[in-house]
Amino acid sequence: MIRRRVVISGEVQGVYYRDTCRRLALAAGVGGWVRNRADRTVEAVFEGTPDRVDRLVAWTRQGPELAIVDDVEVFDETPEGLSGFDIRPTV
Repeated sequence: MIRRRVVISGEVQGVYYRDTCRRLALAAGVGGWVRNRADRTVEAVFEGTPDRVDRLVAWTRQGPELAIVDDVEVFDETPEGLSGFDIRPTV
């Protein structure tokens, strides 16, 4: 089990980024959450097996069809044992 937090910048709000991310994570059996941030970035946390988490992190680099991703920062963190995948309120 691993945990990665990603911060995605570019044209990533208002393009179904969070909903697409949630659907893909649920389909992959990865726990975590995704949210918009006030600085117009999107932040997500993925917890699961290394291969599944890595696939989702790779997906964040392009996002859904309407997204324009400029940069993705990836941070390794200690897993918390999250289950399910939520869209959290903007911070």
